[in-house]
Amino acid sequence: MSGSPSTSPTEPLRLEIGRIGRAHGLRGEVVVVPTTNVPGRFDAGAVCYCEGRRLEVASCRPHRGAFLVRFVGVDDRAAAEQLRNRVLTADALPEPPPGEVWVHEVIGAEVRDAAGRVLGRVVAVEANPAHDLLVLDGGGLVPMVFVVETAPGVVVVDVPEGLL
Repeated sequence: MSGSPSTSPTEPLRLEIGRIGRAHGLRGEVVVVPTTNVPGRFDAGAVCYCEGRRLEVASCRPHRGAFLVRFVGVDDRAAAEQLRNRVLTADALPEPPPGEVWVHEVIGAEVRDAAGRVLGRVVAVEANPAHDLLVLDGGGLVPMVFVVETAPGVVVVDVPEGLL
């Protein structure tokens, strides 16, 4: 799913995994809307970062399409409120799940059809209920289900006639 990379020469590649919303209750829980589909990113013991601050997940439970997360050291509502409206990142994983690609690896890639014709460049990946969509610089949308091959800097798609 989506994830914008953040890195510096001394920092490992970190990707967005969620956005912190409001505090929940009095014991330091926050609502986290995930921007990742990787299981385990919010399991107890997982490490996240918020504006350079290392946060370890103490507990997590599903809540209305999001998660209620408590971080080690964030023990009351006041501390939880200080995290509100911030982005959570985590270190990039070495390999995507089988059959998937990392969003940050396709942004900027040239999109070609099966015949080698250039269709544009990927400027974003948009979440969609059926399939995520590659957003091309010319405004075209290509459902990820039509991606047949990826290589560094190139995405090959096999789209039905008339889709673009």
